[in-house]
Amino acid sequence: MPESLTTLPELKVNVFPGGFNWGLYVGIDRGFFAKQGINVQVLGTPNSVTQMTEFAEGKFDIAMTAVDNIVAYREGQGEAPIGAQPEFFAFMGSDSGFLSLVASPDISKIADLAGKVLSVDALTTGYAFVLYEILRRNGFDRNAYELRRVGGMIQRMNSLLEGNEKATLLSAPYNLIAKSRGQTQLVTATDVLGAYQGNVAAARRSWAEKNRSSVVAFIRGYRASIAWLRDASNRAAAVDVLVRNVSGMSRDVAEASYPELVASEHGFFPDCKIDVAGLERVLELRSRYAEPKKELRDPLQYCDLSYFDEATGRG
Repeated sequence: MPESLTTLPELKVNVFPGGFNWGLYVGIDRGFFAKQGINVQVLGTPNSVTQMTEFAEGKFDIAMTAVDNIVAYREGQGEAPIGAQPEFFAFMGSDSGFLSLVASPDISKIADLAGKVLSVDALTTGYAFVLYEILRRNGFDRNAYELRRVGGMIQRMNSLLEGNEKATLLSAPYNLIAKSRGQTQLVTATDVLGAYQGNVAAARRSWAEKNRSSVVAFIRGYRASIAWLRDASNRAAAVDVLVRNVSGMSRDVAEASYPELVASEHGFFPDCKIDVAGLERVLELRSRYAEPKKELRDPLQYCDLSYFDEATGRG
């Protein structure tokens, strides 16, 4: 049996609120992290600028974030005025981002977004470039629409529902909530882009080197959580976990989240390994849209797979 949580080393994990944290909630609730000898504490963030600034300041240990944020800040292209962050790296993959382009009820197709105001978290990081690329592939140049910085998923969903913008990218369950309130889902990002590495677990290199056993334990606990979550016999208990941990989550929406986040071929990565092909797509988009202009070609600059290999016995 694991020790009392109060006696276990504490890992502070910073997240954007949402169903994509289901694996973390399961790991805490079902004791998978404790069995690996760590006590995981989840901290919320309102937006990527706040998250990356506090990450650089060492206010938490691990960030669950879009891998594009890690690339952006390593390259000095981040929106927060903190300069290049060569310490940032990803060590585990979670998912493809679960991104859907969701629009107001009067928008029935992507072509209807011409000249409209759309929302993003930040203009230069995260999933903004996914939005740019979806629109580019549908014939829009960057001047064909207006962008507004609104914040994370909750803020963007609420702003869309209030009619402040005409469309935004949302992840489950927020796309499901928005659809239940009359909004239109136009397309999923993976349908347009194919392989894409979305959320990852990231750390600072100096911290990870000193706390390697904790990083390995985190990977093992998270993998156990995803395996449990993907076992259909645990579905009802998994839904209970999501309802308890996501503010305002109804059981109906939690139930609807399961096939999208878990059972789908585009759900949580079963092995939790970074999708190198998906990371290459992230670099492709950043090379196309980011300023200052850089050609980014080597995905292994932004991750260290040795922690994952150790956790899974592949090293």
